[in-house]
Amino acid sequence: MTVIEIDMYQTLGLSVAVLFLGSWLKKKIKVLEVFCIPSPVIGGLIFAIASCILYSLHIVELNFDETLRTVCMVIFFTSVGFQANLKVLKSGGISLLIFLAAVIGMIFAQNFLSVGIASLLNLNPLIGLCTGSISMVGGHGTAVAFGGVLEDLNVKGATTVCTAAATFGLVAGSIMGGPLAKRLIEKHDLLKTVVPEDDTPLVEEEEKHRRQFNMYGPAAYQIAIAMGLGTVISWLLSKTGMTFPIYIGAMIVAAVMRNISELTGKFTVHMGEINSIGGICLSFFLGIAMITLKLWQLAELAMPLMVLLAGQTLFMIIFSYFIIFNLMGRDYDAAVLVAGTCGFGMGATPNAMANMQAVTDRYAPSVKAYILVPIVGSMFADFINSLVITFFINLF
Repeated sequence: MTVIEIDMYQTLGLSVAVLFLGSWLKKKIKVLEVFCIPSPVIGGLIFAIASCILYSLHIVELNFDETLRTVCMVIFFTSVGFQANLKVLKSGGISLLIFLAAVIGMIFAQNFLSVGIASLLNLNPLIGLCTGSISMVGGHGTAVAFGGVLEDLNVKGATTVCTAAATFGLVAGSIMGGPLAKRLIEKHDLLKTVVPEDDTPLVEEEEKHRRQFNMYGPAAYQIAIAMGLGTVISWLLSKTGMTFPIYIGAMIVAAVMRNISELTGKFTVHMGEINSIGGICLSFFLGIAMITLKLWQLAELAMPLMVLLAGQTLFMIIFSYFIIFNLMGRDYDAAVLVAGTCGFGMGATPNAMANMQAVTDRYAPSVKAYILVPIVGSMFADFINSLVITFFINLF
């Protein structure tokens, strides 16, 4: 079989090509847009399938230089670290703290469930962990990042399993969120609990994330500083003998920088620009990750993977319907939060927002839900999830 070596520049260019392919297909195929599936995942999956066919027919094997995947991954997760604003957490009041605590509990539960089912199926617990919060709460970005960590621990095909689980989660979370909220609203006649709310916090947050062209340079420098200092933190953490993802130090430094900025006012963290840079690098990162998938590694795990994902789906239905709804007040806002939790609990924050928009367009606005879900889903969930996943990896 012919082996073709593709260097890191060609790999980066190819990742952009699959990004454009995915973007074009999203415009043509409505269902892809509805489920908020990332463009690099769409185009990259098509490429990965073609690559798998060529490999299976013993025609050609493609070997990619994945150096830039790691660089883009660290930049993206550094931008996630900058989201961890404790000042916002404090200002959110008791509802935000309750919702955050519930989400932390959900992250732990997803991992305990995945490991438990894997044990019943006589699988490596780390294979089970691929379908836990790595791919559910984490989505494709965290799935690919920790897939690489697990492969370094000799878990063959971990990135492929994580990515497959994350794709399933995106679709499942988008399908179940709206119907669950609808059932709660109509069963309990929750529209009578709707009260007008102040949307000032939403306006303030939107203003803070406004982009300015001349601030992209300072934003890039802040990311670079966090990444540089983060290598020292990562080195110190490695001395504990535990396994940590390469970006964890940068995330911690970024979170510290953001909170020093918020508390002292001595300098400005350019969040809008940082989010844009992180988003661009996430697209590169996902594109490279998808084109390097080895789908043939999924064959022997097909049935166990279905069982593991079915378990996660059932758990999310029960958790959101009974726990989130009751903890968050059993009112209309709580029902909308159920839809949002399904979205980012099995996929990503954009899915959560799409779920909530579908519900509020039909019934009534929910300012509370629109404040809590982006703060917890975008600012804190990924950060906390990385720490929890690291704990579970070292546990096994």
